[in-house]
Amino acid sequence: MSKTSQQNTATDANGVSVIHTPAHTSGLQQVPQLVPVSPGGGGKAVPPSKQGKKNTFVDRNSDEYRKRRERNNMAVKKSRLKSKQKAQDTLQRVNQLKEENERLEAKIKLLTKELSVLKDLFLEHAHNLADNVQPVGTETTTTNPENSGQ
Repeated sequence: MSKTSQQNTATDANGVSVIHTPAHTSGLQQVPQLVPVSPGGGGKAVPPSKQGKKNTFVDRNSDEYRKRRERNNMAVKKSRLKSKQKAQDTLQRVNQLKEENERLEAKIKLLTKELSVLKDLFLEHAHNLADNVQPVGTETTTTNPENSGQ
């Protein structure tokens, strides 16, 4: 049995030949092969969105054309308004964030000054404590003459 005797060839709507061969006894499913009808393999692939559309002449004075144009014009206006609104919202958000940033920077400056003042107070207090407390090794020991003889 040769493969050519078992193949079935069919041409679909796009002018592509599809070769069907029977599945082998191994249990694997056979995938159809797409082969161009013309021997040169030419022809451009047509996107699915364009396959069902026909290139027909549309009368610019027809009601259908006017309706399409009107719908398209409304869609364009809506899209442009939406884009403009988004840009305005973004600009407003940027301005809000700038104001918040300025407030936070002012708060940082204030807190930094407060920290500096508190640090100076702490160091002054620590210095005063150090002056008032005598070190442990420099204390004068007094001996009681009554207890020294016993």
